Amino acid sequence: MGKGNNMIPNGHFHKDWQRFVKTWFNQPARRHRRKQNRIKKAKAVAPRPAAGPLRPVVRCPTVRYHTKVRAGRGFTLREVRAAGLSAAFARTIGISVDPRRRNKSVESLQVNVQRLKEYRARLILFPKGKKVLKGEANEEERKLATQLSGPLMPARSLARLVGIRAKRLKDAAENPDDVTKAPTAVKEAKSKK
Repeated sequence: MGKGNNMIPNGHFHKDWQRFVKTWFNQPARRHRRKQNRIKKAKAVAPRPAAGPLRPVVRCPTVRYHTKVRAGRGFTLREVRAAGLSAAFARTIGISVDPRRRNKSVESLQVNVQRLKEYRARLILFPKGKKVLKGEANEEERKLATQLSGPLMPARSLARLVGIRAKRLKDAAENPDDVTKAPTAVKEAKSKK
């Protein structure tokens, strides 16, 4: 009988359960396969950025997260036009456009317009045909073009936080035992035990 107010043990062991056990020993091989697929995809899109099209900087929803910024789905039509591009052309040069998104503030509009202009300035545009049109790269510039392998213009919080981040890292390095200053260092120490 079961002890206390607990269920009486009644194991359901009628099936040949050992046949249905699923193992995960193929994870290292899956990791290798994912890596090979990433390399294959990067080669297929070269010399375009491996990370895919450029995304806008957007704020996370709700009061809890609205101080954080992240990459959104696509630029608004207003942002694209303000940067001096058309939506159709923007899509051909690796810029993601989302006609559903709306600009709720002038600040977000300006940030993303600046982002588009910066991207356009960095961009080396290859000619479609044999003729090199205005704004397209010549032979020498095309030879210098390299594929960007990391994230494409990552969305980061305001520059005012950069100094704070550096200070936190410095404090963590100086005081590895202080829980408040080095939460990651404490976690690492616990995992070693």
